This record gives sequence, C-alpha cells and structure tokens, in this order.
Amino acid sequence: MTIPNALDSRIENYRNLTPAERLERLAERVGLSEAERALLADPDALGLERANGMIENVVAGFALPLGIATNFRINGRDYLIPMVVEEPSVVAAASYMARIARGCGGFQTSSSLPIMRAQVQVVGLGDPQGARLTLLAAREEILALANARDAVLIGLGGGCKDIEVQVFPDTPRGPMLVLHLLVDVRDAMGANTVNTMAEAVAPLVERLTGGSVRLRILSNLADRRLARARVSVTAEALETKAFSGERMIEGILDAYTLAAIDPYRATTHNKGIMNGIDPVVVATGNDWRAIEAGAHAWAARDGRYGSLTTWERAADGRLVGTLELPMALGLVGGATRTHPLAQVALKILGVASAQELAEVATAVGLAQNMAALRALATEGIQRGHMALHARNIAIGAGAAGPEIDAVAAELAEAHDVRADRAREILARLRGT
Repeated sequence: MTIPNALDSRIENYRNLTPAERLERLAERVGLSEAERALLADPDALGLERANGMIENVVAGFALPLGIATNFRINGRDYLIPMVVEEPSVVAAASYMARIARGCGGFQTSSSLPIMRAQVQVVGLGDPQGARLTLLAAREEILALANARDAVLIGLGGGCKDIEVQVFPDTPRGPMLVLHLLVDVRDAMGANTVNTMAEAVAPLVERLTGGSVRLRILSNLADRRLARARVSVTAEALETKAFSGERMIEGILDAYTLAAIDPYRATTHNKGIMNGIDPVVVATGNDWRAIEAGAHAWAARDGRYGSLTTWERAADGRLVGTLELPMALGLVGGATRTHPLAQVALKILGVASAQELAEVATAVGLAQNMAALRALATEGIQRGHMALHARNIAIGAGAAGPEIDAVAAELAEAHDVRADRAREILARLRGT
C-alpha cells in the first residue's frame, strides 16, 4: 500500500484540469490500477448491495465530492490527501497553505501509542475507595482476562496494557467507581475491541467489588492517543501583493489570541480545524463523529473551551503553529474495510500505520487553520470562499454545462455571489 518515496505532491495547475484529467494525473502519481481508477470515476462506487450491508433500512446511496489536496510535505515526505467534503474552499485552502509550508520545510508530526480506554461503571458500593484498591491489586488478573478476548491483537503487539480506577464518591445516584482498561489497539480504531474487553471483565469486577456493573463501553476522549503537527513559516513566505509578511504574522497572532481567550471565537476557530481533519477521516472510512467529540472535549480539558491550535512568533521571527489532539483512526475494520473508495483513499495516502494516518490528518487540520487565520487577518473569509462558492450558487440557479462556469465567473468578478443575481445572469445568457 505504501507510495514510493519519489511521490511529488506538487501538481502544477491541478485545479484547472477537468475531473478526468485530475484523475489521470493522480493515478499516474500513486500507481492506481485500472479497477481503482474505475471506482473513483464511478458515482455509484459503493453500490446499493454493499450499502445495505453497512447500515439499516437502506434505500439509496448519498454521494459527496472527493477532492485531492496537493503540495503536502510531512516529515520530509510528500502526500496527496483525499478529502471528502461538501464545503467549497476547504481543499483549495489546505492545498495553498501546504504550498506555502513546503517552501519552509513542510509539516513535522509525531504521535503517541494507539491507546484507547474502555470504561466499566460500578454502582451499589458502600466502600468505593476500598473497591478501588481491590481492583488495582487484581491488575494482572484483569489484564489476563481482557487479553484472552483478542489473541490476534496480542500477536500484533497490542492488547490491554494497564488499568486505572476512578472513584466518584458523591453523585445523585450514590458512590460510583469506574475501571478504565487501557488498550493498545494497533492499527484499528478500536471501539469493538475495547468494548468486548470491557464486557469480558465485567463479571470479575462485580465479584471483586461486590457492586453492580452498568456501562461497559469505550471513551471517545482518547487522551492517551494523541497526534501532533507543527509548522514554521517565514514572513517572506506569507507575503502577498496586498500585505507584507509581517502584517500577516501580526494579524494571525491577533486572530489566534481571540480564539485562545474567547469560547465563542474558539468554537468557530476549531470548526475550521475540523474542516481539514474531517474530510480525511470520512475519505478513509473512519468515524468522524468520534474524532469531533474527542477534539472538542480536549479543547475543554482545562475547564474552559479554547483553541486547539497555538500560534507563536519564534526567536528568528518565524510564525510557528502547533496542533495536538486525540486522533483515534484505524486502517482496519468498519467502513475502512467495507467501503471500496476508503481503500482507494488509503492507497492514495500510502500510510503504513494508523498513527501515520492520524499525523497526516492533524497536519491537514493545522494547514486549514492557518488558511482561515490568514484570510481572517487580511481580506476576510468571504472573498475567497464566496468566489469558490459561486459554482454552487450557479448550479442552484439552474445552470448546466458551460453555463456553470460562465455564471460563476461573473458572480465572482462582481464580488456579488447571490442566488437571485445568478438567476438574472443565467436568464440573460439564455436570452429569456
């Protein structure tokens, strides 16, 4: 599945090609087979039969655009990034920021081990602190029972590695105890694995504590499974015809500071980060709701909701951005295995592990955040976004074929991207 190291993610004029031409360039770069090319070109690649096996009460498929973000260099290696998203400007913004970053060394990433938590809730306890010590003393027995449920995972070097026990002495339902199983899930997202282990140890927990087990389920706050990305760019790299690089850096730092101190701004700021991460998660068949939940919980881990990223000026004057957040992604299991396009997306990425996938997604999130801050600090978010949104407006007004580009171009040139204006332009072009 690994892409050759010679991959170059810089594809000149990629956005100006037709979809068929883009697919051809992509296929050449990453070595797609004819069957894989056909899948990407097929609007019904999932198929109704496969969809019916994935969820309940299926009546149809629902397609979203799959685009390729270019220019990414991460840890010295180039990546082409598949992104599934309905919002205009996301893929373009990520690609543009990656182009700026690659001239300054690209993105640097790292990650922790793929440790997931399973929670086993115990109620009906008269001595929760005593029960806690009893469970900690039985650590080896608990680990052995949990690991007996997944010999394959153990063979891959994973498995339940440790336990934690938390006590909540005063709740509306009386004292509670929660046992955490800390499980190295290797290249899986891990939900099924940790849930199975939690259910397996529940009878032993009841016997040891004398309480009653209620919940036995994973936590999506994967705070032991973190991915990190860093970027460092010069003022010269940020310079435009309208704004100096110094002005860009000052504006970005001011915009970031508001997100760091104000939860109203932080919410939208973090949504912009997830604009980059979620499309990669969706493209690879992973659970984007779990990633969103974990990210926003992480943003509030200090008791106040804040920015997921940090932006600073280094001693040499460079702008430095960092992002760290929980990232529970998998290469095996779930839709990652059942959706044919998810498999093609993973081939395009060429990642060798779930940790590498998490790092790539995090780098894309950091790029997206830099793009948003750069726009907000200068001409505003709407100018570029609405220009790219013009095609959607044109289609919504009824334009088809060559009319779409003609209407969109006129809307963008006038900086007046509205549905009623699109209908007026379309009527004029059609002479009606």
